[in-house]
Amino acid sequence: MALALKEEDLKLMLAAKVHQGSKNLDPNMERYLWRRRQDGLYIINLGKTWEKLMLAARVIVAIENPQDVIVISGRQFGQRAVFKFAQHTGSAYIGGRYTPGTFTNQIH
Repeated sequence: MALALKEEDLKLMLAAKVHQGSKNLDPNMERYLWRRRQDGLYIINLGKTWEKLMLAARVIVAIENPQDVIVISGRQFGQRAVFKFAQHTGSAYIGGRYTPGTFTNQIH
């Protein structure tokens, strides 16, 4: 059984404003939304977010060589997170804006 969402974890996620989405709705994200506030901002379901975090953690742990993992954030507010993750795990990272295809069109 996966790790259950504890109250302490929920409080940390709320403090980090993980639940705050945007006013735009992508149909693919609809199943991860909890509700829409009166001001139009979508609120993300933290239970489903936790499930996906645990799934990602299990996948990453199963990889033998941490250098085979690359974390990416094209957004400015994610740069510190990907840097710290890479620093703690020994993986590679791409933080901030980058040329499209840099990651997917590798020349071997």
